[in-house]
Amino acid sequence: MSKSATWLLDHRRDVHSQTGEDGIVEKILATIGDSDRWCVEFGAWDGQFLTNTRHLIESSDYSAVLIEADRGRFADLQRNYAGRANVTTLGRFVGFGAEDNLDVILAATPIPRDFDFLSIDIDGNDFHVWKAMAIYRPKVVVIEFNPTIPPPLRFVQPADPALNQGCSLDALVELGKQKGYELVSAVLFNAFFVRAEYLPLFELESNSPAALRTDLAAVTWLFTGFDGTLFLRGSCRMPWHGLALKESRFQRLPRFLRHFPGNYSRLQKVVFGLLVLFTEPAKFLPRRQKPEPR
Repeated sequence: MSKSATWLLDHRRDVHSQTGEDGIVEKILATIGDSDRWCVEFGAWDGQFLTNTRHLIESSDYSAVLIEADRGRFADLQRNYAGRANVTTLGRFVGFGAEDNLDVILAATPIPRDFDFLSIDIDGNDFHVWKAMAIYRPKVVVIEFNPTIPPPLRFVQPADPALNQGCSLDALVELGKQKGYELVSAVLFNAFFVRAEYLPLFELESNSPAALRTDLAAVTWLFTGFDGTLFLRGSCRMPWHGLALKESRFQRLPRFLRHFPGNYSRLQKVVFGLLVLFTEPAKFLPRRQKPEPR
């Protein structure tokens, strides 16, 4: 008998994680059962603050490779794991090029190629660094997505280290399938994938993003009334900047023209025509006809 698509959410628990990841990861690994007790995390910060691997290291004696690019945070990471022979700390930038991708970085460590758990959290290029992995195939991958992007939109920021825009959950699901991974759970901004051969163990009635993503609290919805009024609903905030999104600032039409076009008066039709002329003049240019086939 199939289980509820979201049954893993019942195991949410935070020891060092932020939105229940510790408990979900623990349950996923227990369900898979095949373990070598190795994990990888980047960016790892100081190895303690909102981390997805600390609990495994402390409670299950996991060996780990922890990677952090920021110098200050890496110094704290080294200090917090000083004297732990089973934890390798690396002050590296994980990229998606031939010289800085995760395959290259992990090749200098003793970690097995099918290690248990990988956590990717770099606030932007997460999609691209996972895509660049080809040699190492962790059993479980937790990766961050942009929680403001609603399903079923597929969005991926350009592969640019200077950008911090993120990607949508649906884009990650598509990438995961290409790499042989399947989605098994999702919390506010993290998605949980397992290698495809393990999916039957979870007995999910559905593993679609729509079925697994239940928390849309960060999404702002924009839609249009028949009269041209633009409406904002949902979060209506920029979560990382703490700024409110105000409906009044998004209006495309002045109040005078916010009526159904079929009910426009002659004056409104003239004013609307002038607005379009000055804001979208291309609409008034003659369309080029396609040449007739010979």
